[in-house]
Amino acid sequence: MTAFTKTHISERPALAFALGILFTLLLSLLGFALAQLPGLDHIGPLACAILLAILYRQKFGYPEAVRTGVQFSSKRLLRIAIILYGLKLNLDLMLSQGLPLLALDALVILFAITLSILLAKWWKADASLTLLLGIGTGICGAAAIAAVSPILRTKQEDSALSVGIIAMIGTLFSVGYILLLPLLPISAEAYGIWSGLTLHELAHVALAAAPAGQDALALALLAKLGRVLLLVPFSFLLLFWQRKKGGSSAPVEFPWFLLGFLAMSVIGTLILLPASMLSALSTLTTLLLAMAMVGLGLNVALRDLRSKAGRPLLIIIVTSLLLSLGVLLLV
Repeated sequence: MTAFTKTHISERPALAFALGILFTLLLSLLGFALAQLPGLDHIGPLACAILLAILYRQKFGYPEAVRTGVQFSSKRLLRIAIILYGLKLNLDLMLSQGLPLLALDALVILFAITLSILLAKWWKADASLTLLLGIGTGICGAAAIAAVSPILRTKQEDSALSVGIIAMIGTLFSVGYILLLPLLPISAEAYGIWSGLTLHELAHVALAAAPAGQDALALALLAKLGRVLLLVPFSFLLLFWQRKKGGSSAPVEFPWFLLGFLAMSVIGTLILLPASMLSALSTLTTLLLAMAMVGLGLNVALRDLRSKAGRPLLIIIVTSLLLSLGVLLLV
């Protein structure tokens, strides 16, 4: 992009805004395309999109001329995507059949976050990044990180790094689960519950549990959706903690989009939407999340990755391993 072009765009705010959104859309669509390739299909479009954005930033720098549109994608579109994500959560199914799993879900969240915080203190790791990774591991990956980031007021770079790390670790673990499936002395149903309680993203759970059969997959998704449901009370507890802690003159942002998330869950529970509509909304949700991931990924400077993310990455691997082993012994 030439200096003349950058100046021309920056002098027209509406054009810069529109081009910024279009830019994140194009990179996210490229992420979708990459996710169709063998090998990358296990990583998924979100991870591919954020990887493309990070690579673009290292090669060409941040697209300053269209910053307003890029930031709109990374903030506003992200919240819209989380609201739509609520349609995946059937409250009736969760409350009628998944109540016994909710206690285990709460223990998983408590374990992952507490252990991450403790290890970060012991190993002197970056506290903000490690906390995001612990929340992503305990609850629901990228969606959880996106939901709590405005509450914690974390840097977009930290949010992007944690999303990328969670996607990578979750993919490796889900493939490892599939390889272990024939060797484990547990039933298919227990394997499904294990997968749903310990893997990071909904996509990771579906990938790992599907080879064990439909019953295992259903239980896995039920266990996972319990963790998604607990994202809401956890976020409000986090909001209360941030306000209680204080230490900053800036007000803590109230997560209004979580109320939208709950509203969409209620709509999806009470109204039987056509399968075609649900499929289209699911695709739209993933696309909006991918656009947001692009916006976040553009903030990542790889030169800081080794010094900042090395120990948090090790911590989240240890936490995920201990979580998997502990839950496996329980089921």
